[in-house]
Amino acid sequence: MAESRRLAKLGAYLRPHWRDATLGILALLSVNGLGVYIPWLIRSAVDQLSVSFSFNQIIRYVVPIILLSSAMWLIRMASRIWLFGVGRQVEFDLKQRIFEHLLKLEPAYFATNTAGDLINRATSDVDNIRRLLGFAVLSLANTVFAYVLTLPVMLAISVDLTLASLVVYPFMFWLVHLFSDRLRKQQAVVQEELSDISELIQEDVSGIALIKIYAQEDNERRAFAQKNQQLLAANLQLAKSRNILFPLIGGLANLSSLVIIWLGATRISAGTLAVGDFLALLIYVERLVFPTALLGFTITAYQRGEVSIDRLESILSVTPKIQDTADTVHLPLADVKGKLTANNLSYTYPGATTPALENISFTINPGETVAIVGAIGSGKSTLANALPRLLDIAPEQLFLDGWDITKIALADLRNAIAYVPQDSFLFSTTIKNNIRYGDPVSEQKDVESVAKLAQIDAEIYNFPQQYETVVGERGITLSGGQRQRTALARAMLVNAPVLILDDALSSVDNQTATQILNNLSSGTGLKTVIFITHQLSAAAAADRIFVMDKGRIVQIGNHLELVQQQGLYRTLWSQHQVEELLR
Repeated sequence: MAESRRLAKLGAYLRPHWRDATLGILALLSVNGLGVYIPWLIRSAVDQLSVSFSFNQIIRYVVPIILLSSAMWLIRMASRIWLFGVGRQVEFDLKQRIFEHLLKLEPAYFATNTAGDLINRATSDVDNIRRLLGFAVLSLANTVFAYVLTLPVMLAISVDLTLASLVVYPFMFWLVHLFSDRLRKQQAVVQEELSDISELIQEDVSGIALIKIYAQEDNERRAFAQKNQQLLAANLQLAKSRNILFPLIGGLANLSSLVIIWLGATRISAGTLAVGDFLALLIYVERLVFPTALLGFTITAYQRGEVSIDRLESILSVTPKIQDTADTVHLPLADVKGKLTANNLSYTYPGATTPALENISFTINPGETVAIVGAIGSGKSTLANALPRLLDIAPEQLFLDGWDITKIALADLRNAIAYVPQDSFLFSTTIKNNIRYGDPVSEQKDVESVAKLAQIDAEIYNFPQQYETVVGERGITLSGGQRQRTALARAMLVNAPVLILDDALSSVDNQTATQILNNLSSGTGLKTVIFITHQLSAAAAADRIFVMDKGRIVQIGNHLELVQQQGLYRTLWSQHQVEELLR
């Protein structure tokens, strides 16, 4: 069942490129046809020259043999170009499919599937499939054609010698069958170990600063050595199996030549076999030795390809949980006012037993600035992720301008909501390109305008290349506050009616954070702002404050109202005032 499923997948990969694959196969058929005809021509030449030898007769046979051999070489090159080209085309298609599919998957998928493993599958496993559909298909087709075209001619020359030369082949195919399961399992182990080591490298490169801060180079070196040793052991086990199988296949294939030489020489001595027939049989057997010996490498490519197909399909078969449906509605950006409503909103992370959000209800009016405060783990970030539908929220719980967000087209919903998460991710490009990531054709003046609102413009002009300064990977060359304000400018540039800041100013001082909030309320045309923060002095400037605790909203009001109430906000504000005095 699994085998037929893999073959069906291979067929699906090849289908868009069937013309080139067909041309390559037909070229191989022609090559093997010529490969059968040339020894037959040599047989005729030897028989003819043994009767009457002359230079003209030599030329009569040598010239056609040279021309046919040249044609055979050219056609073989064409077959390789076509078939290897198909492998490269499939490689391109698969990488494109994987990347596009990963873009459709929700963030939760990447929380349980590491970047290192996904990268390995998109590179190493795709490369294995390319080899399978290039080298392995070429080798397999060549082997089939060699046997189908060569054996009838051999049988026509001598049935008993042909059968005697093939007596070892059943043992050869039995060996292949015996080792196939072992090779497949060992190849799967190698691919998994390779994914593990890729994951470790990716994590260590991303966290190199942390490794050095805590002086953990030795521990990481030992961890890598352990993973590397496991990969080495898996590779050695696989190599051991191959090194047992492949020489046995090659040795058994060469026994065919020895059988022909032994029995053929005896027949020639007895006068029952012509020299031309003997040479033709010997050449034909040699023609079968190479594709048969190559069968071992074909098996390797096939086993790798089989494992890699399963690993790739485990990604491509994942259905995005968050996607547009048949009843999706379009909400033009110009029509969005920015009103947000929650109606008994609840959400529990997969595998968890305690809800991260529990029966939350609120209404945020267009143009209103709402601060959300609460202890760590109270559900603030979960709420922020739910609004642009980064989480798989159930229907009839969250609404934008009265529309259920699960019914709004994802592109329209996310165009209406600009979101700055806690991790202010920046790309390894210029500051200008990072700011205009959501609108790549924005003018310089628009980029500078939002940078001023985000209080980062003056610092950018102090950089060596100003807005053309290239930041390192993930913005590592910038400070935490600079990264956050650059990410904020990026969100402001798209000019969405709703702006969500998920603790996005935690690395900015209270005075700057307050100034940024004032800029948002006055400079963006009544944008609805949801400001999740631990900076209570900045939150105090909001129109209203939502206080969250254990997945619930326990208080709602403005700063003056909440400090007069006996509740969590008053406790948090008292703690904030004490911290301010101690600074």
